[in-house]
Amino acid sequence: MQSKERIIAGKTMRLETGRIARQSNGSVLVTYGETTVLAAVNASKEPREDLDFFPLQVEYREKHYAGGKIPGGFFKREARPGEHEVLTSRVTDRPIRPLFPKGFKNETQVMITVLQSDGENNPDVLAGVGASAALMASTIPWNGPIASVRVGRVGGAYVVNPTRTELEDSDMEMVVSGNSETIVMVEGEADCISETEILDALKQAHTVIKEIIELQNELVSTLDVVKDEVVIPEPDEDLVSTIDEKIGSQIDDIIKIVDKHERSTAKDSMVNAIIELLEDTFPDEGKTIKSVINDRFKSAFREQVLATGKRSDGRSTTDIRDITIDPNILERTHGSALFTRGETQALVVTTLGSKSSEQIVDSMDDDYKKNYYLHYNFPPYCVGEVGRIGFTSRREIGHGNLAQRAIKPVLPDYDDFPYTIRLVSEIMESNGSSSMASVCGGSLSLMSAGAPLKGHVAGIAMGLITDGERHAILSDILGMEDHLGDMDFKIAGTSDGITAIQLDLKIEGVSFDIMEKALDQAKEGRLHILGKMNEVLPEPNDISPYAPRILSITINPEKIGALIGPGGKNIKKIIEDTECEVNVDDDGLVTIAGANTEKCNEAVELVKAITFEPEVGMEFDSTVSRLMSFGAFVEFAPGREGLVHISELEWHRVEKVEDVLKRGDKVRVKLIKVDDQGRLDFSRKALLEKPEGYVERPKRPRHDGNRGRGKPFKKRRF
Repeated sequence: MQSKERIIAGKTMRLETGRIARQSNGSVLVTYGETTVLAAVNASKEPREDLDFFPLQVEYREKHYAGGKIPGGFFKREARPGEHEVLTSRVTDRPIRPLFPKGFKNETQVMITVLQSDGENNPDVLAGVGASAALMASTIPWNGPIASVRVGRVGGAYVVNPTRTELEDSDMEMVVSGNSETIVMVEGEADCISETEILDALKQAHTVIKEIIELQNELVSTLDVVKDEVVIPEPDEDLVSTIDEKIGSQIDDIIKIVDKHERSTAKDSMVNAIIELLEDTFPDEGKTIKSVINDRFKSAFREQVLATGKRSDGRSTTDIRDITIDPNILERTHGSALFTRGETQALVVTTLGSKSSEQIVDSMDDDYKKNYYLHYNFPPYCVGEVGRIGFTSRREIGHGNLAQRAIKPVLPDYDDFPYTIRLVSEIMESNGSSSMASVCGGSLSLMSAGAPLKGHVAGIAMGLITDGERHAILSDILGMEDHLGDMDFKIAGTSDGITAIQLDLKIEGVSFDIMEKALDQAKEGRLHILGKMNEVLPEPNDISPYAPRILSITINPEKIGALIGPGGKNIKKIIEDTECEVNVDDDGLVTIAGANTEKCNEAVELVKAITFEPEVGMEFDSTVSRLMSFGAFVEFAPGREGLVHISELEWHRVEKVEDVLKRGDKVRVKLIKVDDQGRLDFSRKALLEKPEGYVERPKRPRHDGNRGRGKPFKKRRF
């Protein structure tokens, strides 16, 4: 067993290998604070020749036992990975994938398991550290190491690897991965932070990343690791030269075709024609021919941009595609918008719900509720293909989470807009940056639904093409520019600053200078898009008549029990009488939802009646609930009663209560007394007209310690 440790961002980080999971090709325990994760990596012995991609699988799992919890549900065991686990798997995959050798086709699996959690130090950033260290300690060929950290900002000061408590006061949260030279991956959100502040945060994160990389190198230096060799067969030179001869100038013509489908069709026709021409001379080389043509296609596309600054659709590097916005496109939904940018189109629909529609999340450390969420769907027809329909893909979860984060900072406070908000982005067409189209469409859809946003949010995807000496930063990239380029840098925000950011690289890193230029260029594009959005829908609409009406009221938390009543009697009666949904929070916030505004207002009045402190002189409409020989008890609010004494029923003498009232009668009463124990005395006669000539006889005084008609009290002896 070997282990190394050092202080990282004020806490001890420990890397250990050789004690657990020893049969894995490489395994490392990472401990930070009292949070521990295990990363184990393995690769198959033989490559998969039938694949044209690298078969890497990264799986991050949180075990409930790590947080001292038993899973909810019937089976009481962890089931499919939750959204956070999927997102962490993606964030871990993205920085390590480009560092495997090109042409390496051995199936590779990286498994990360959270073994214990202290509830404060987040295990997700340790997944990246563990994956890197385990790959370094294995024989699997990999050009690492990398490291991951989280960066926040509390009180204006940047904090690397903040605790969960510190994150509650942070105005930014980014997971950053990098190598010893620069940043390679970013995923996060911010509360309208400027480009300069984002860049400063990345630089702070990179300082700590380099320290973690040094720790990994210290651990690996104690091991005797010999990496497996990767043998990539080179294509036949005669075949390559023949392919180049057949291609001629066709690729240069094809990459200038603007329409995505026409360009794809032209390319496929060229490939099929060349394969057919070379079938006799080079049989069974169809896959190699396709691979060579794809390489030539990529090189020609990149050279055109670097040499001329012109892209395949004729735009310059900074131009944004034409934008079309159709708000309120679905009249029966609560809010909707169709956002189209070039050949990318998102239909985003907003649904407003009550508190009962909140999403309950059963996580490793705690359970919580979400009253805002965004779901992203990417059906096969959006790219004109036939595809498998099944569970939500990792890509859909990742893109939806990014759009959800981007919009969250501009949402109104719950007290001002007490709705549960669900956004659904249906991608109708896709040719680059459908997640950023979801951000724009989501903002417009919320305005369509009447949500008082703090401002519109727009998103843009930036690309990069570089050959080491020259580089071109591309605004609003196409799908082909994402596929053949070196960077996918998504930035979303308002006119005041950035709200969400995501950086993926296909190269080993970019300089901070390039990143700064990309951020500035993205800001120009974002402001252009925001201008288009504000032209169409500058202010929120009125709330749809098909949306529920939700009212809220804050009561004294000590009155929650009275509102609910024994066995929920009081709150159930309000729900039954008003046909509204009533929910109560522990802090005293009561939300009332219903289709009818008048009914909602009625429910609010009932809540007030149950929870307010009555004062002498107040009048109430009540119902007789019980008859006694000495008076009648009346219910003036669900679960709240008071006594109307027989002497307070009429101005004249009443012999029997039943002569005036019977159970179930509606009666208007006035509060005349609240005794020391909080008991309420009401009067009916106080609201009746006093008869002419009425003379009220003085009441006979009663003496403390006496009973009956003033006779002295005598103790009984037993």
